[in-house]
Amino acid sequence: MSEKIKYEMISRRMALSLLGLGALSLAVPGTLLVMSDAEAQQAVPTSPPAAPSAPQTGTERRQARRTSRVSRRAARRKGRKDRRDLRRTGGEEKK
Repeated sequence: MSEKIKYEMISRRMALSLLGLGALSLAVPGTLLVMSDAEAQQAVPTSPPAAPSAPQTGTERRQARRTSRVSRRAARRKGRKDRRDLRRTGGEEKK
């Protein structure tokens, strides 16, 4: 009995990892018990979505987007010009 017993200090990191492993070992069996043997339901096919009354061709869609973009740009330019003119002339402020 000449051996001396050595006690080691447990670091916080080691204590937290032991605590985490203990919690994990308690949680895993619980989740395995809760799992169900039910199978996933199959999706029921529905009718296809209604097609538009007059489908546009690629050219018509592109032209519509272009026209819309041009009109938005023109509106922005007009707004900027009006605000600039208002500042230059010292006119009334926008309400």
